[in-house]
Amino acid sequence: MTKKPILCIDFDGVIHSYASGWRGALMIPDPPVPGALEFLSKAVHVFDVQIYSSRSSWTGGVQAMRDWLTNYTIVAAGGAAPEWLNMIGWPTDKPPAFVTLDDRAITFTGSWPDLEDLMRFKPWWSK
Repeated sequence: MTKKPILCIDFDGVIHSYASGWRGALMIPDPPVPGALEFLSKAVHVFDVQIYSSRSSWTGGVQAMRDWLTNYTIVAAGGAAPEWLNMIGWPTDKPPAFVTLDDRAITFTGSWPDLEDLMRFKPWWSK
């Protein structure tokens, strides 16, 4: 079996809608970004999906994210956790990803960005 490439997905602002902002590593009050659960259910069959967040390094942060995703997935699935949920990895260090989805990143193109442009950066959910 060929090893699947790693898709590293940020949690807040990508999977978790993050409408309430940061409330601590264990407090995850908002629903998923529309389409997030459907995307994950498909992505696990193509990629080695690894959810990594700043929460990942906090005590209890990974478990809080896992519980949140499990709860929303069970509701969406009508009462039972789908099998694909067990295919997601939860690293505590940033994995060597093939590609990363993050709401607070800019693709490096080989040319250094203007520092003032970086200071004006806004994630999609705050525009």
